[in-house]
Amino acid sequence: MSLIEKAAKRLEELKRAGIDVPAAGRRPSDGARVSAAEETSWVAEPLVPIAAADALFHADAPARRSREVTIDLQRLAQVGYVTPDAPRSQLADEFRVIKRPLLDNARGRVAAPIRRANLIMVTSSMPGEGKTFSAINLAMSIAMEVDSRVLLIDADVARPAVLDRLGLAGSPGLLDLLTHPDLEMSDVLLKTNVDRLSVLPAGTAHARATELLASDGMSKLLDEIATRYPDRIVIFDAPPLLLSTESRALASQVGQVIMVVEADRTTQNTVSNALAMVESCPVVLMLLNKVDAAQASYGSYAPYGT
Repeated sequence: MSLIEKAAKRLEELKRAGIDVPAAGRRPSDGARVSAAEETSWVAEPLVPIAAADALFHADAPARRSREVTIDLQRLAQVGYVTPDAPRSQLADEFRVIKRPLLDNARGRVAAPIRRANLIMVTSSMPGEGKTFSAINLAMSIAMEVDSRVLLIDADVARPAVLDRLGLAGSPGLLDLLTHPDLEMSDVLLKTNVDRLSVLPAGTAHARATELLASDGMSKLLDEIATRYPDRIVIFDAPPLLLSTESRALASQVGQVIMVVEADRTTQNTVSNALAMVESCPVVLMLLNKVDAAQASYGSYAPYGT
């Protein structure tokens, strides 16, 4: 049975079931012989595109939906994170300042457009400088914007921490998408109880994680993530630059990088070595973390190289 005959049969089934189906244009009567030219002409009929016929074949297939999870926002606030319903705080105000240039870049409010500017990688030179803390707070802060949706991706595939910090159980994620072509984003995406915030876990550990993050499959996935929703901002919690190669691979594929630097601990030489590894990214910003509260100011955040 040809594609056209299958489409015609499916249309009849839907009509018999009482489902209103748009007129199908010219269609051969049951049992009639159709020449190749006539069949091609019928396929070209604007009222019955192939895509519509294919959709009818899968009308009974269950829709894939992202799993919904609940973040304990009260607990998160108690351990020092920004949350949507928490009272105004200095930390919340600081992340409002931090996110503004990032959003301006992502929305094209700059002189020179930046490719994939809505993909933002948060990293550090060494472990313990506060990159995951910063990535989660940045995602929470941007989710409070009325015109932005946020996807927080745990790209620290060797030592994932996002789910643990959010109080969520382990789940398939990024690496599973890259190793299982049959999976779709909705199969592994976690929709949270924070409006406009979703989470993509790191997923199942893989020996070739670096190669996967630098692969064509990852580039295609990033294109899909970056373009499917024009208002989506994607935050990657990436591994420390000087202890892994995954962040270097990822930095070449995102539009903006935030380098978290721990105050009074990370040396200038360490920071310089780490910055050299993300030179391929068009925008690199530095965030000075763990500043003494008495000395803290908005000046602790500045673009690199300006």
